[in-house]
Amino acid sequence: MTTERDIDQLLVESVQNGDKRAFELLVLKYQRKLMRLVLYFVKNQAEAEDIVQDTFIKAYRALPNFRGESAFYTWLYRIGVNSAKNHLVAQRRRVPTLSDTDAQEAESFKEAGGLREATTPESILASKQLAETVNAAMNGLPEDLRITISLREIDGLSYEEIAEMMECPIGTVRSRIFRARETIANKIRPLLGTATDKRW
Repeated sequence: MTTERDIDQLLVESVQNGDKRAFELLVLKYQRKLMRLVLYFVKNQAEAEDIVQDTFIKAYRALPNFRGESAFYTWLYRIGVNSAKNHLVAQRRRVPTLSDTDAQEAESFKEAGGLREATTPESILASKQLAETVNAAMNGLPEDLRITISLREIDGLSYEEIAEMMECPIGTVRSRIFRARETIANKIRPLLGTATDKRW
């Protein structure tokens, strides 16, 4: 059975053999995901587009030396994260946090339709309060925790992939995710009326 990683590796090898169309396929496959990742760091759409383009240029130039020791997208994401951080350093800016726009996008995400069953004014208000509380909790997390939990819960990356991308031990990733989840849980418990010995 062919995995996504195998498919990417075949495309990478085609690029390494001079097939530029294969790289265009990789760009099409990962452009949106990379944009979402970069927007964690840079909230300006135009700046994020520039960083994504720069990331793909860097990846294309470095691809002859890519040996497949990590998954292509993990390698690509690492280039994107470094490019975004370098951009912020050059602009002397701090990494921004999740905004109301992100919450609105999450609420309008088409696959989430089935999650919204009750549309009473009370449930709408409770959902909005919950979203605002989660956003505030995310905003309050240190950068390393916020990025780690976002990569896990929003992008769905594995612990191993996050460890590789953030260049840290897998135990550190587990610890960061645990700490981030506990912090968020502590903030939303009062809204859900959950006992302190239960997470949610």
